[in-house]
Amino acid sequence: MPVSLIPQLLLERYDQVTPDLLARHGISLLLCDLDYTLAPRSVPEPDEALRRWLERLKGAGITVMILSNNRSSRRVDTFCASLGIRYVGHAGKPSPRGYREAMEQAGVGPEYTAMLGDKLLTDMLGANRSGVLAVMVEPLGGPVGVWNHFLHLLQRPFKWITKRRMTKHESI
Repeated sequence: MPVSLIPQLLLERYDQVTPDLLARHGISLLLCDLDYTLAPRSVPEPDEALRRWLERLKGAGITVMILSNNRSSRRVDTFCASLGIRYVGHAGKPSPRGYREAMEQAGVGPEYTAMLGDKLLTDMLGANRSGVLAVMVEPLGGPVGVWNHFLHLLQRPFKWITKRRMTKHESI
């Protein structure tokens, strides 16, 4: 089981994950972190831009599920119910358990799954440990609080490596 913090892809925002990008990687299941990946934690309901993005993915045959470590299921339940998508709460990221549970629910293997998130120590490490495509985005609303600022500072070298690899791969 690989123990790597380095994502395969690094993007600015979730909406840069397009049906075309996922198709190039053979992805039919997109697992998404919720807080700071799809919406700032302070935003209780999905906005129209997120709804349109999810509709584009759904129209392309991509299943989207939320994979969340939220301690309270209330936020995730409310957010997902209004979107009509499933979620795995208390996922225990970076443990592969939540990833496996989501893939099992969707009937999809790791080779057809991607994880979209904003944190190396949970989302990306868990994706790599689970054998799924690790796609990292910058946190929506920016890092909030001292701990998140510190974490995002620690992520810089790994992001740099990812950007370098992506640039090298594009030129081949």
